[in-house]
Amino acid sequence: MPKIKIPTPLRQYAGGNAEVEVSGATAGEALEDLVQKHPQLRQHLYTGDGKLRSFVNVYKGDEDIRYLEGQDTPLTDGDELSIIPSIAGGCCRPRDL
Repeated sequence: MPKIKIPTPLRQYAGGNAEVEVSGATAGEALEDLVQKHPQLRQHLYTGDGKLRSFVNVYKGDEDIRYLEGQDTPLTDGDELSIIPSIAGGCCRPRDL
C-alpha cells in the first residue's frame, strides 16, 4: 500500500499520525482515501469546490506531482507521498534605527 507522510501541523487532524497507509492507484485516489480516513484534513487540503489548495504541495518521492501527472500520478505498492505545506515569509533588511 502507498503511504502519505503528514506534516507536523496537520497531524492533529490525522489522529497524531506521522504517516498513514492509504489505498489508491493514483495520487488523487490516495489523497481521497486519506481524507475519508481523517475527514478533518479535508478543509486543510482542499478548497470548497474540491480542488487541492494551491499552498499544499504533494510529492511522490522527490518529485512534485504537479510536474508529473498531477493527481493522476500513478502509485504502486510502497510509494510514499509527502504533503508539504508552503511556508511564506522571509527576512528583510533591519530597519534603520
